[in-house]
Amino acid sequence: MDIRQLRYFIAIVEEGNITAAAKRLHIAQPPLSQQLKIMEEELGVTLMERQGKRSEVTDAGQALYKHALQITSLFIEGIKEIEEIGQGIQGQIHIGVNTLSSYPLSQYLLRFKEEYPEVTYKIIQSDSPHLGELIETRELDLAIVRLPISEEKFHCISIEKDTFAAVFPKNMDIPALSLDIRDIASYPLILPSIEGLGIHTMITKEFTRLHLKPNVIGECSDIALLLQLVSSGFGVSIVPQSVLAVHPGLGVHSIELTDTQLESEAAVIWLKDRYLSKAAEQFIKLLRHQ
Repeated sequence: MDIRQLRYFIAIVEEGNITAAAKRLHIAQPPLSQQLKIMEEELGVTLMERQGKRSEVTDAGQALYKHALQITSLFIEGIKEIEEIGQGIQGQIHIGVNTLSSYPLSQYLLRFKEEYPEVTYKIIQSDSPHLGELIETRELDLAIVRLPISEEKFHCISIEKDTFAAVFPKNMDIPALSLDIRDIASYPLILPSIEGLGIHTMITKEFTRLHLKPNVIGECSDIALLLQLVSSGFGVSIVPQSVLAVHPGLGVHSIELTDTQLESEAAVIWLKDRYLSKAAEQFIKLLRHQ
């Protein structure tokens, strides 16, 4: 069995049938069916079973698919490493950024671009758990996420700590420059539910720690919409301070929260035991020493 056959099998699994896989691979259907038969005979197992127009993956097929993804990724990484020997810092970095971390990323990219103008970037924004999955499948080199996240599979370097603020409509009269979190519990609250529930959980746990019963009237998974709701007078919210730098001019003002342990931490993560391009290594180095 060779790398070409593994790529064929990956396409068959992901497309769900031989016809679609052959189209994706730009080859005829009969030779692809023959290659699948050869693999099954070589391994002595059935890898796919036909169910109507679709082909279902057997347990043996699932095992092969999992390892085929790893093997083909390692092969690509090996070729990349060999090609980079003797070259300067260039190529493309695939970077993930979570919903609340785009502000610091833009600063890091500007600094990196000045030093390495030949490097290009592919940036994907999503929640932290999904970014971790994309790193595992090697669709991303690294990601800037909000902790906590499982560190079992990833190298992790903290790059920024962020405090929380209470956010009010600009036309609301708040007679203080700072506000005790106990005071905000009585306001109609719209809590952020982004990050899988990470930020939401942090806030609710803090209320629980202080034995408070907040007046929560809603949740919102989109931070820009949440701030617009606050601006309209629908309610108030609690968000990390950096959010306000990403979304200025939305008709809200923030007040520092006191007497609270709320703190959000951003970190860069990348997969353990995988080859990183020189460009990705240098970008991580910049983040490590920023």
